[in-house]
Amino acid sequence: MHGHEEAGAVRSTKFLLAATLGLALPAVPALADEPDPNVLYNHHCAVCHGVSRLGGIGPALLPDNLSRLKPAEAVEVIRDGRAATQMPAYDALLGEAEIAALAEWIYEPPEVEPSWTDEDILASHVVNHEYGTLPDEPVFEVEDLKNLFIVVEIGDHHVSLLDGDTFERITRFPSRYALHGGPKYTPDGRYVYFGSRDGWVTKYDIYNLEVTAEVRAGINMRNIAVSADGNYVLAGNYLPHTLVLFDARNLELIASIPVEGLNGETSRVSAVYTAPPRNSFVAALRDIPEVWEIRWPEERAAGDEALVGDFALHRMEAPDYLDDFFFDMEYRYLVGAARGGKGGQVFDMDEEVKVADLPLEGMPHLGAGITWELDGRRVMAIPHIDQGLVSVFDMTDWSLITNIETDGPGFFMRSHENSPYAWVDVFFGPNHDRVHVIDKQSLEIVETLIPEPGKTAAHVEFDRRGETLLLSVWDDDGYLLWIDGNTLEEIDRMPMKRPSGKYNVWNKTQYEEGTSH
Repeated sequence: MHGHEEAGAVRSTKFLLAATLGLALPAVPALADEPDPNVLYNHHCAVCHGVSRLGGIGPALLPDNLSRLKPAEAVEVIRDGRAATQMPAYDALLGEAEIAALAEWIYEPPEVEPSWTDEDILASHVVNHEYGTLPDEPVFEVEDLKNLFIVVEIGDHHVSLLDGDTFERITRFPSRYALHGGPKYTPDGRYVYFGSRDGWVTKYDIYNLEVTAEVRAGINMRNIAVSADGNYVLAGNYLPHTLVLFDARNLELIASIPVEGLNGETSRVSAVYTAPPRNSFVAALRDIPEVWEIRWPEERAAGDEALVGDFALHRMEAPDYLDDFFFDMEYRYLVGAARGGKGGQVFDMDEEVKVADLPLEGMPHLGAGITWELDGRRVMAIPHIDQGLVSVFDMTDWSLITNIETDGPGFFMRSHENSPYAWVDVFFGPNHDRVHVIDKQSLEIVETLIPEPGKTAAHVEFDRRGETLLLSVWDDDGYLLWIDGNTLEEIDRMPMKRPSGKYNVWNKTQYEEGTSH
């Protein structure tokens, strides 16, 4: 429907969403010459997305939360709705100018910066099944519980659980909007935690195929980490500038920690990590030149700051802003870089000093870095987001071994201890349908696969033994490929809605050298 005259003609009809939910909404004021997006939002969108655009049944509609959705795509979603969700089409209720005004408005920062307090966190908390009340035996049968895969399907916001030995789907269930940062398992692999871009932390019992608890940690959340002992979950937020610590059993709030630097500035949290050998969490901060390590439950060292209970904050000053991290296998060394920054910095976390600079100009994706043994030395390899290179460094002295030229910028890199190959995609640019296979000893590309011409191929994850792997075709009509890790031949495929990350229980809980941590 087009034009104000036709749009006004249907205003007497019940709003689609209100009718669905059984809600009574006030009449819309007479249409002005220019659409008022604030009025339109309050009448059509607030019921699901919140009065302050903070989210509710639907996701938060704030600029940072919409980074994955292009403005033109926002117009399409408002006009046509979103399949398999509660988002209806508004083309029969709104004219083109109104839809365009709404789509533009949600990308503008609100006049008053939204807040998310401890009271908000507590009010959002839901426990469906108290910890310890569900059976300890799985409700399904598989050969190896440690060879399960969680697959995130971002096309329609679902998650699939797969048997890694048979490539069969055990279940598929809906997720929160825009999962981000990768699911995290408990050490025994029974529970998995998801973090969504708009702040929700969800605990899922794999054995019983049930969501057991949820809580909203913030308005715009980057990712979560689960402690090595499985007792704690830490969430890192862009908005508000906080770290939020939860008891892993029922996701009960322990503490909300303001992120404030020694210089008095507050900071967004780019990512949080678990450092198992150190019994700590590590936080990458976007806006202050510091690295934070949260330690427990040992006695605090000199200079450590008390946080809550046995938790202590240890700060390490950095010469630059570092918001993307890579760790060595022992978690002694941290490699940090700022996106678009001035190279990499290597820190000895035991000695608390910078020990090396790495020539990593531009935008390396340290979070996708992997390591392996080469000629008796450990090396690390890192793809670049802004250029067609994979950089390989000697970790004994942090010297550059080589730059492997690829067919374009990549995002994900994966391998396995038992595989002779490392896989890297060409996620950005015209060759995004390609995936390179690199021989880990010769450091040469030995094969380039094009699973589906014109469609993005990305993100490999090996099975527990490194014998087979899963590769995604990122498309709403995409699929998952099951590939022999040695012959590189396709074994099978499974249709999926834009499958993104795959996460093997064994590789993630054992911190396998070929997967991201």
